[in-house]
Amino acid sequence: MRLTVRVRLTLLYTLLFAAGGAVVVAVTYGLLAANLRTPERTVEVEMSPEFRDACLRVLGGGAETEPGLRSKCRLAYDEGVLAGAQSQRATILDSLLRFSLATLGVSTLLSAAGGWVVAGRVLRPVHRITAAARAASEHNLAARVALGGPRDELRRLADTFDAMLDRLEAAFTGQRRFIANAGHELRTPLTVMRATIDVVLAKPAPSREELLRMADDVRSAVGHAEALIEALLTLARNDAGLTVREPVDLATSVQDVLDGTDPAGRRLHLDLEPALTAGDPVLLERLAANLVDNALRYNVDGGDVWVSTGTDGGGAVLAVTNTGPVIDPADTDGLFAPFHRHTRTGNDGLGLGLAIVASIASVHGGHAAAVPNPGGGLRVTVRLPAPV
Repeated sequence: MRLTVRVRLTLLYTLLFAAGGAVVVAVTYGLLAANLRTPERTVEVEMSPEFRDACLRVLGGGAETEPGLRSKCRLAYDEGVLAGAQSQRATILDSLLRFSLATLGVSTLLSAAGGWVVAGRVLRPVHRITAAARAASEHNLAARVALGGPRDELRRLADTFDAMLDRLEAAFTGQRRFIANAGHELRTPLTVMRATIDVVLAKPAPSREELLRMADDVRSAVGHAEALIEALLTLARNDAGLTVREPVDLATSVQDVLDGTDPAGRRLHLDLEPALTAGDPVLLERLAANLVDNALRYNVDGGDVWVSTGTDGGGAVLAVTNTGPVIDPADTDGLFAPFHRHTRTGNDGLGLGLAIVASIASVHGGHAAAVPNPGGGLRVTVRLPAPV
């Protein structure tokens, strides 16, 4: 039979108390026994006249004429005193031992009862944590321990458990929202393709121009779906962690991205200093590409884009700033959420660009932050740790 933790704690309290009590009893008995030592001979004690007269009468002599009889009485008296002292010592030690053992037995029983109560109170937070864990599920993560009292080990355990549930709830909520958004985004190009094909096929004899226009629309919708799937796969791979880690210069990554980028009438301002970090070069180039693409896409006609790389505090820094619509500072945190599109920047993108940037930065041990420009536009800064 397996004993519960409460029973084991109670037994442990009881055994510790019994062992401590036994040590106290043994030490007390030993000290008292040492201090009640019986001497080998008694100290000279004056005989009472009554004992002396009675002794002489028993021996058949008088006190004045027979001094040898007086010595015998003296010896008998000393032996009696010694026997009394020994008997008294034995009685005291025996009484002490019996009383101490009885007290120890009763106290042990009381300590067992008290240990049972104390163990129950100590384990009460654990029971609350267990109940919260049982109540938690994928569809209900609202249960919390919310333990009060002093900030001891159990309080820290309960707070850690509540924090874990908060993270799980946020993760599941974000996952459900992400799946819903992904389904909606994938449904859009599929709907476009279906509608385009249905319109052309509904005609008895579609012309070559109509077929080409249908093919062009379908190709555009397929490209949109392909880009969305690729972005979703990038986010999913980032959740699994890095599989490649090698030295990377962000300045080189940015330059590679700019070599294949059409500014589309925007003015580029570059300040590329060496910015060494470690990680997956493909993902880091994707990070730079998303930042540059966002800065060019959500900009004004003939606007500017500033791209800079360098080091700060030993880490690598990539900053991309653009001109564009005015953004409320309260909206900057939401810019890194998947499928978030700012109402003033148009809806021609997937809404995953900055989400991928934040995900790649996080998986490399860094972070991304956005600050709106007072005159319009946004400055996004990515900080990554230096290579180890």
